Amino acid sequence: MAGGDKLRLIVVTPERTLLDEPVSALRFPLYDGDIGILPGRLPLIGRLGVGELHVTKSTGEEHYFVDGGFVQVLGPNVTLLTDRAIPAADLSAADAAKQLEAALSRPAKTDEEVAAKFAEQQRARRMLALAQQTH
Repeated sequence: MAGGDKLRLIVVTPERTLLDEPVSALRFPLYDGDIGILPGRLPLIGRLGVGELHVTKSTGEEHYFVDGGFVQVLGPNVTLLTDRAIPAADLSAADAAKQLEAALSRPAKTDEEVAAKFAEQQRARRMLALAQQTH
């Protein structure tokens, strides 16, 4: 990476390393809100949220759905460890709508069940929004 004008994005899932390439900028969800990263960012460790990973490269923009995990920014390296990272082009609005419908109809009686139901709904809503946005 030359002169601090690029970042190196590494996205790792339990199955494989999905990305390891230079980028100009990126934006992604943290547990408590979105964050944008540009070259020269101070070090950061955070809890990754659920939603869109927006990557800006010299060849254009790419979008991914990420599903929780952790992020580390150290120098020019940005590492995302996530349970799932799906290219937005591979998302199906119909499948996301089905997941949302299932989450909405799921019964919940205990506090833990209510929290899990809400998390499933949020995940499905964000996946559906990204699928609709990119298709």
